[in-house]
Amino acid sequence: MLLDKILESLFPSGHTVLVACGLIFGRGALADGDSIAVIGVDGRIPIGVDEAALLSGHVLDVIKSGGNEPILILIDSDSQRMSKRDELLGLNEFLAHLAKCLILANKLGHRTIGLLYGHTAAGAFIATALATQTLLALPGAEPAVMDLPSMSRVTKLSIEVLQEKAKSTPVFAPGLDNLAQTGAVAITLDPDRSLAHQLTSVLSQPVEREDSRDKLGKERNGRPKAADIAKRVYELARASV
Repeated sequence: MLLDKILESLFPSGHTVLVACGLIFGRGALADGDSIAVIGVDGRIPIGVDEAALLSGHVLDVIKSGGNEPILILIDSDSQRMSKRDELLGLNEFLAHLAKCLILANKLGHRTIGLLYGHTAAGAFIATALATQTLLALPGAEPAVMDLPSMSRVTKLSIEVLQEKAKSTPVFAPGLDNLAQTGAVAITLDPDRSLAHQLTSVLSQPVEREDSRDKLGKERNGRPKAADIAKRVYELARASV
């Protein structure tokens, strides 16, 4: 689904969203008359230090404006920009800063919603979509925390072994269905229905104080152990205080 069509369906009452050099900025009108800040990445561009700094600045502008305006992050990116310049300038810190800005916005009352409509991977995925409170996706989205060749280099397991594990264990496999099963993607939207109505439905749901993705992964049998382990670690930490 192309960005223009997505924006048209999300904001039938109008929007001021623009795309410049692959970055998305603006605002959209919600059904109740309120506005939602919109940022993101289009055209599968990689996120480097410059992109991360600009996106972070827009999130901070929303925070500085006060109120509780929600933030929608639209994502169709490559991975992080793997250039010598970006690495020397501390790309990891810029990506971490972007993620922390989104988390701060959420802590201060700005609901953060991610919407995957294209590709995303690695650090760019973690610093944008996975840093939001609720992650949505459209069919055809192609998320990957790490592709199998990269995972093979890190784990020292062969591609064949990882491919076999991916058949039964979603954490080893990229793709929308697997990310949904692990709980990372909360809802896959229906492109044949009004995206505005579906977004309104998500925004109207009570805000959970704690990250519940591990519990969702347990319910969907994508991460059957994560929630229990996290709970046990929390209990042990509390007991030692």
